[in-house]
Amino acid sequence: MNRLNFNRVSIRTLKSSALAIALGAASFGAFAGGEGALYGPQAPKGSSFVRAYNAGSGELSVSVGNATLNDITPQGSSDFKFLPPGNYTAKVGSQSLPVKLDPDAYYTLVSQPGGQPRLVPEPPFKNKQKALVRVQNLSGKALTLKTADGKTEVVSNVAPQSHGDREINPVKVNLALFDGAKKVSDLKPVTLERGEVVCLYVTGDSKLNPVWVKRPVKAD
Repeated sequence: MNRLNFNRVSIRTLKSSALAIALGAASFGAFAGGEGALYGPQAPKGSSFVRAYNAGSGELSVSVGNATLNDITPQGSSDFKFLPPGNYTAKVGSQSLPVKLDPDAYYTLVSQPGGQPRLVPEPPFKNKQKALVRVQNLSGKALTLKTADGKTEVVSNVAPQSHGDREINPVKVNLALFDGAKKVSDLKPVTLERGEVVCLYVTGDSKLNPVWVKRPVKAD
């Protein structure tokens, strides 16, 4: 190969390498940008976290400060959003209520049919080896969560307007809600994952409405 042809080949090779590097850089940039868009910004230290649970029969939208939780389906919940701690007016559907959010604290805003919305504290759970079952009893009677056959108590005697917790090993389980020895309701089977909090929200009085509330699964 003469010197002129060699130079032409070298120039073509360099151009191809530069193009490959540029494409690689562009792909990395797109990937990094996609990651940021997927996961969003990290919560600053000391943030408050709020989600919403819709115990009603129509879609629900909620706002607290700059956090908006839109189009929450009946018997469904949003994921948590973070915002600075402080005093706010929460708008839950057509109703409003004043709320005080503490730093490093989690809350659920609950919309109840025929009643005022509630801000319910959700104590954080940090055990990555087990799961936590929580009963949020917003009814007017003491309730117990048991295995479906009634033989084993899981969360015992949760007083009205309070909550009860139980750490258990990860498992798929069938449970039921009891008022003393009387079974109130069989519950949908629930799968408990390590490090996960699964809440049973119980609303209503004459007719209880127990619903499992889990964080929504993130799409890939």
